[in-house]
Amino acid sequence: MVEYNGCELPEDVWYDLDYLWAKPNEDGTFTVGLTDPAQTMAGRVLAATFRKPGTHRRAGRHLGTLESGKWVGGIPAPFDGTIERINPAVVADPGLVNVAPYSDAWLMALRPDDQQAAYQRLTRGPAAIEALKAWIDKYELQCMRCTQ
Repeated sequence: MVEYNGCELPEDVWYDLDYLWAKPNEDGTFTVGLTDPAQTMAGRVLAATFRKPGTHRRAGRHLGTLESGKWVGGIPAPFDGTIERINPAVVADPGLVNVAPYSDAWLMALRPDDQQAAYQRLTRGPAAIEALKAWIDKYELQCMRCTQ
């Protein structure tokens, strides 16, 4: 795990280099969640709404919406795919996103239309970490976690 300006950046996940991380699952889906820098930028998340499982979305189209006291924003699909399942823990307690963005607060499982195309839209390893550090610097972020 790399830490930069207080932001946790796991090296074992893939990133869309904007707001999301994605981790491949054995069943061919990807678990998708909000990065630590993105949850910090959003502020305390007060509401989470998601499109229903079975909904197909093109890359960049909204999979759902997160709302904080200072921000309402769509969750962009990192690749073309279908929502398989959503995390009921985040629906019940949206603030979990600010506490455990890489573990308990995963947002959904997304099945890509094309596995290879999904990987082409994601970045991992040193290139991802350096790009995320630049993103953090651009927005002058100092990450912090909310407590529940």
